[in-house]
Amino acid sequence: MTLFFRLLPWEYAIRNLFRRPLRTCLTFAGLTTVIVLVFVVVGFIRGLERSLAVSGDPQTAVIFSLGMGENLEYSSIPMRTNDLVPASVAGIQERFGQNYVSPELYLGTQVGVGEREPSMGLVRGVTRSALLVRWRVEIEEGDWPGTGEVMIGRMAATKFGANEAEARIGQSITFEGRSWRISGVFSAAGSAFESEVWCRLDELQQAMKRQDLSIVAVTLSPTGDFADLDLFCKERLDLELQVMRETDYYAGLQKDYRPIRWLAWLVVLLVSGAGVFAGLNTMYGSVVGRIPELSMLRTLGFVRRAIVVSLIQEGMLLAAAASLLAALIALVLVNGAAVRFTMGAFSLRIDSIAVLIGCGVGLLLGFFGAIPPAIRALRMPVVDGLKSV
Repeated sequence: MTLFFRLLPWEYAIRNLFRRPLRTCLTFAGLTTVIVLVFVVVGFIRGLERSLAVSGDPQTAVIFSLGMGENLEYSSIPMRTNDLVPASVAGIQERFGQNYVSPELYLGTQVGVGEREPSMGLVRGVTRSALLVRWRVEIEEGDWPGTGEVMIGRMAATKFGANEAEARIGQSITFEGRSWRISGVFSAAGSAFESEVWCRLDELQQAMKRQDLSIVAVTLSPTGDFADLDLFCKERLDLELQVMRETDYYAGLQKDYRPIRWLAWLVVLLVSGAGVFAGLNTMYGSVVGRIPELSMLRTLGFVRRAIVVSLIQEGMLLAAAASLLAALIALVLVNGAAVRFTMGAFSLRIDSIAVLIGCGVGLLLGFFGAIPPAIRALRMPVVDGLKSV
């Protein structure tokens, strides 16, 4: 068995791509479209994973009602919990006499923007201590909300289906039977907080006629022990509390969204499969029209494997060019695009992993799309191939 065989010149595959410009352009456009779709789906997965991954802080714990699981919006704990926690637990972060403890009222409610139909959104009633605990939050525009005002995350407008003009500073939104003026816009390093609406805790309690809290968020000092918080919650049976690390909470959400991520990967597989079949169809047409040429190459002494390698080179060159163009389109148009998702919103993310997956899928399309038609054409006897038209 011959281990080495003479290959066709590399330039032969390149010249063949330009000999049929229309067919090459159509194949190139089809491959680019398929790969861009792959980038969109992978960007969705990476954006969702990043949004949940950066939302948690390992030094922050969340105290909420016992038995609520991960449904913080249904939690209800006494208002005095906010004072009891720093008084009873050592190791809480402190600065200039201010404890890193944030009492919050957190709920999902119908939010109306402009003349649009109200949509479900997340509203969080907070005090200024929230900026100590939620250290990633930065006010990008405007000011901290005052009386009758709210501060919205930079992704909140996308969540509510509104445009920038309807959600800019000075405009109004409605929830809980009241109209609230937008006083500022904040960012939070791409975390889930960016799709929320923040207002003053006392005003939200007044609007909802509630005097309780949903959660108390606590930041532990480097020497603090999470076990102390857990012990406090277990000892105060009258309060019916439980505590969870914020990272564990968002890790639990990632597990809940796992079926959606698997569905997205299935979409990637289906889109890639459609691209393979489209490439097969195009390559079949290209190879069938070149049967006399391929038979002549065999007559000149080139073995089947050399011709198959040359056809694979053509497919890989076309797929590589399509992958580069698709990556450029994804980085310019897809990366950072905002999408709505259940109770929040996040940005599509085309990072290095997404580029690797997208370009890898593109190269696989070029490779597997070229092999079957090449094998089929080369199975024809040389004499019949030379006589075919």
